[in-house]
Amino acid sequence: MTIRLVIADDHLVVRTGLRAMLAAEPDVDVIGEATTGAQAIELADRVRPDVVLMDLRMPEVDGVAATARIREQHPEVNVLVLTTYDTDADILKAIEAGATGYLLKDTTRDELFRAVRAAATGASVLAPAVASRLMDRRRAPGQETLSAREIEILEHVAKGRTNKEIAAALFVSEATVKTHLLHIFAKLGVQDRTQAVTVALDRGILRLGT
Repeated sequence: MTIRLVIADDHLVVRTGLRAMLAAEPDVDVIGEATTGAQAIELADRVRPDVVLMDLRMPEVDGVAATARIREQHPEVNVLVLTTYDTDADILKAIEAGATGYLLKDTTRDELFRAVRAAATGASVLAPAVASRLMDRRRAPGQETLSAREIEILEHVAKGRTNKEIAAALFVSEATVKTHLLHIFAKLGVQDRTQAVTVALDRGILRLGT
């Protein structure tokens, strides 16, 4: 599968560097660039990419608002945030807006490539520093209790079900499932679905055969 990607960032140097890196990957096709949030919305509407790589601080419309609009209008378009900002407010706003994942601009090339490929499948991913930051805002790292709904979603994940299948089973949107997954990742201090299930089994949150 070729991943159709749009890069949204108001800095030319950043866009040029990202395009050069990502376009060199055989399964990535950079089909457009946006310099403002408004352009990102318009471009997503026009070309329907698989993934929008979204900066948070942009003119006209910021990345959070652009993410929310894109996800509302085109739920099949996944938004992966790539930013220098790692404050609690920024992270939570992006997740609540429907971002599939959240990376920082000091991420490695390999981490970026993995995250783009994960986002293209609808999988959620958090940068390690972001997961740690979300953990730090709670009473104790890794000790925040999962809600009943989060455990229910994790049980479905453990059975190998996709976000779409989980959403159908629970009568919620895929965006809601992704938001719950990102909260689960943050609470468990993990980066992806596989780690979440492994940690949940280790801690007795899930049991084998659930």
